[in-house]
Order: sequence, then C-alpha cells, then structure tokens
Amino acid sequence: MIAPDISGAARPGLCTDCGISRIGDGKACGRACQFIQPDYPTLERATHGQPTDAPTADHPFFGPHKSMHRARLKTPHPGAQWTGITTHIAAELLRSGRVDAILTMAPDPDDRWKPQPVIVTDPADLANCRGMRMGYAPLLALMEPARAAGHTRLAVIGIPCQVYALRALEAEWGFERLYVIGTPCSDNTTTANFHTFLNLLDERPDTVSYLEFRADYQLELRFDDGRPARTIPFLKLPISDLPADFFPMTCKTCVDYTNRLADITVGYMAGDGDQWLIVRNDRGQELLDMIRADLAEMPFTNKGKRDGAVKGFLANTEAAAGGLPLRRMPDWVRPIVAFLQPRIGPRGLEFARARVEMKAIETILHLRRAHPSRIKNMVPPHVWAVAARYGLTPTAEEQRKD
Repeated sequence: MIAPDISGAARPGLCTDCGISRIGDGKACGRACQFIQPDYPTLERATHGQPTDAPTADHPFFGPHKSMHRARLKTPHPGAQWTGITTHIAAELLRSGRVDAILTMAPDPDDRWKPQPVIVTDPADLANCRGMRMGYAPLLALMEPARAAGHTRLAVIGIPCQVYALRALEAEWGFERLYVIGTPCSDNTTTANFHTFLNLLDERPDTVSYLEFRADYQLELRFDDGRPARTIPFLKLPISDLPADFFPMTCKTCVDYTNRLADITVGYMAGDGDQWLIVRNDRGQELLDMIRADLAEMPFTNKGKRDGAVKGFLANTEAAAGGLPLRRMPDWVRPIVAFLQPRIGPRGLEFARARVEMKAIETILHLRRAHPSRIKNMVPPHVWAVAARYGLTPTAEEQRKD
C-alpha cells in the first residue's frame, strides 16, 4: 500500500477537494467539477449505455440500474463498517488479476478518523482500509502517481463528487480497464469537526472505534477500551450543540446521494440492517457475479410512509435559514418519538427514498439562499424530479438552458 505525497491545494469556494485541483491541469476543474455545471444525463449514457428498458419509478431516486439487492457477506470481515462487501469486491479484483491497483482510503497514521488516499496492490492491505473515515480527501490526485507506476487497470472506491469528476475525465486518462465501486455520501464534514461531534457523544472519544448512522434511526458506537457497544436514538443526538456550518455548503448542496455514475453502489440506506447493492451496468454485474457465492441475499422491505418525515424536514430546513435543521420538541416527548420512529417510520426502500428527497430539498433551499445564480447550472433534472412532490419546482430563472 502506497500513500503518495500529494501536493497542491483545494480550490476556493464550493469544493470537496476530490483531488483534481492538485493534478497540475489548471482547467481540469472546469471540465470535471460537480459543483460547476454537472451534466448527469450525458455522463450516465456514456457510463451505463442507453437503457434498453424504460426507467423505473425509482430511477430519479436511485439512478440508472439493472438491479438492486439486499445482501450481507456470509462471513463478515472483522473491522468492516457493515459486513465488508466493498473491500471484499476490491480484494477479489486484485486476486483475480482484473486490476493492478485499487485507489481508496486508509486511516491517516496519526488519526484513525482522517482519510488518507492510498494505492493498494496487495489484497491483504485492504483490511486496513475497512471502516468509515470523515473529512475531505483528494483521492483523484492519485491518478497521476498510479499511471506513473504503470498501473493501467484500476478500480476506484469513491464517493459521488469524486466519481463524477472521475467519469468526466475518464476518457482523457485512457486506462485499459476501470472499475468504479461507489459508496453513497451526503453529509461529510472536516475531520476536526467530526472530533467535535465525538466529544459530544462520549466522555472518552479517543476510544470510539466505530460509528454508524443505522437505518433503524439509531447511532451505533463501538469502543476499543472493552466497553460494550451502545446506541443513541437520532432524536437524542446533540445536534443543537453543533455549529451552523458543521456541514459545509458543498454537502448541503449535494445532488447525487446514491453515486449514480458508479458501476456498482454499495450502501445501506435501503438495506434495513443489511447492505444495499445497486448494479448499474455490465461492469457492475461482473463485480456482483464475482462475489455472489459469498453473499446471503434477502428480499427488500418497503414499509411506512415517508411524506410526513420529509415535509417535516422541509419545514425545519426552511426555518433553520442555513443552519442545521432541528426538530424542536419537549424532552419528555423525545423518548416516545424515538420509540415510534423505527416502528412506524419509513423503512427499507421507503427510507432510502425519504433520504434522497431530503437531500434534493436541502440542495434547492440552500442554493436559493446562498447561491441563487448557481441553481440553473448546478441542479440536474433528477433532483427537481424528486423535489417536485413537495412543491419545489424551478422558476423561469432557475431552469437550465441546455
């Protein structure tokens, strides 16, 4: 595993430091950035091909896909965030000789929560890449070191803003083979901000070894000091104690929660306790087939109604005026609502639809407040399609002139 020295810096403004600004081509950001003028329809056709079937009702929510699956590894990997499907796919790609190297994230040697971009050529090294990291990480700056090392067959594990830029420049790099394993993402923050959050959650934050926002409306914490894992209902999290800018504007205006341009997306929102695989094209199908014997698959759940939760989020986001959307309620009510949420709230696919709608609403409201002139260029058709259910439609000034 190699962690090349990455020079350069993120560009000012709306930037998640995907790494493109560090590669030496001063004009590359303009061609690749999701936050300038994304063209999802064109890149989706180039990446996934022209669909042979009519788009399903879930196409605006989850993006182009051949199939979706709820699964877990039969033998979970120790230290994995869920069961380890993402790194399992990557390891099998290396073992089978399909790729020379994997571009992904490992923990920084000085901070296990800080992501460090690495080039992995030994499947055994992927064990160190399991788990969640929080913070910006210039993954795509590794493209040049990877090419310089002679790697022509690559797999990249990335979040949506990284994958968008990768697809926009893919033809220019000319790799012999490229597999893209995407993970969903919506609310990143700086590593320093994340440590602030950990300090509010536990009296011994340095011992927290695992953190996950689960689909049952609980935050799970695990520890490396011998304490048992514990869960905190979402409604009891100390969100009101966080600064208004805890999540950067880039994450508040994300237009692609489900990683629409990956070959396969591996997440959890629709998994209802398991993992959620979205196979988007033939390469994604190849990746699934490669590990399918190792998977236990279950039928999706699709329970509850999302409308109330999403309408509440819309009202709270409008009232927050750029801060974090907080649901105010008396303390005595919170345990009752926390008990009811996982029982009558949206679950499975309905939970995932709710989350995508919330991100669409958040994007439009924050851009209207902070960057109104950018809406016509930044908001793609699929975002307007899911927000329309809640009365958010583009004005004449906000409509794209493609």
